[in-house]
Parts: sequence; C-alpha cells; structure tokens
Amino acid sequence: MSGLFITFEGPDGAGKSTQLQLLADHLGSLGIEYITTREPGGTPLADKIRALLLDPDNKSMAPKTEALLYAASRAQHVEEVIRPALLEEKVVLCDRYIDASIAYQAVGLGLSPEMIRRWNEEATEGLWPHRTFLIDIDTEQGLSRIEEKRGLDRIEGREVSYHKRVRETFLALAAKEPNRFVILDGTKSIQEIADRVRHEMDKLLNP
Repeated sequence: MSGLFITFEGPDGAGKSTQLQLLADHLGSLGIEYITTREPGGTPLADKIRALLLDPDNKSMAPKTEALLYAASRAQHVEEVIRPALLEEKVVLCDRYIDASIAYQAVGLGLSPEMIRRWNEEATEGLWPHRTFLIDIDTEQGLSRIEEKRGLDRIEGREVSYHKRVRETFLALAAKEPNRFVILDGTKSIQEIADRVRHEMDKLLNP
C-alpha cells in the first residue's frame, strides 16, 4: 500500500490536534496531498459512536463495551477513510489510533492489552502507522489545559490516577517501538514542537 499513515498520540491536553493541523499546513505548503482525521470518529457512523463514547450520561458503560465500540468505530474509519486515502498515495494524519485504545481501554480500565490489540488488529486488518508522534505532558497539566478551554468529557473526567496510567502506557509503548514512535516534550512551545515534527516528517518524505 502506498501513502504514509501518521498518527498523533498523547495524554489528554498534550496538544495533539494543534500539532496535527500545523503539520497539515506544512504538507499543504509543499504541495503534498493529505487528509486529516480523528478517532473516535472520522465517518458519519463513527461519529455517532464517538457521541456515545464521550457522552457524560453514559457513565455506566462497561469497559469491554467501551473497548468494542472504539474497535467498531475504527473498523469503519479504516475501511471508509484511511485505507482508500493510502491507496491514493496520500498522507493520512490521524488524531489517535490503536495505541490510544491500548492505553485508555486496556491498561486504563484494567482490560488485557493483548485482547485490545487482537480486537483492533482484526478491526483494521493489521493496519499500523508508519510513524506515531507521542506528545508527552504531565497528567495534571494536560487536564488543566482542557478544563480551561472547554470542560471535560466522560473519559477526560475520570480520576487522575487513571490518566497517569494512560500516560505511563503511552511511554511504555513508545519504548517498545522506538522506530515507529517519536516522543515530543509537550511542555515546549508550540513552535518548537512543530519544528521537530516537521524535521521528522521531512526525513520520512525524503529517505
């Protein structure tokens, strides 16, 4: 399959969406075809699943239900958006992907990481990113950023200890796959992070 699949991960409030858009602007300035998308969501059906997942009224949702809904949303997203774009040799920039499910639903909620990986491997037919930018930030600092901007959704509103487990898992995943992950310091300025992302992306585009 042609194209490049790039994902952005990190604790809530790390600044993923900002950096994704800045990279998109950079690619556009180079005349490179790209799409931007997000998870959960990315398609009309997946966006409906997203609404269920993030609705604060759904606090009784069981961990396995949550994990399976994410996998279902991802299956539709890959089938309808990501894979077709890659076949058209575009760069796909995605805000969260399978690593987020392992961090948030597996370790965060006490489910088996192997089970989550297996479900998502099946849902995506084994599609993994070429590069994952992990923006790391202190748990409390990240959550504080979100609260100041818009308030917390169902998942963001969980206890701090949950979010600390999520952060630790992201870092552990990155340590296991150093060739795929690029860890970025989320406390640096937006421009400093963007410069590093561009540098790493340019290496991918011009090997």
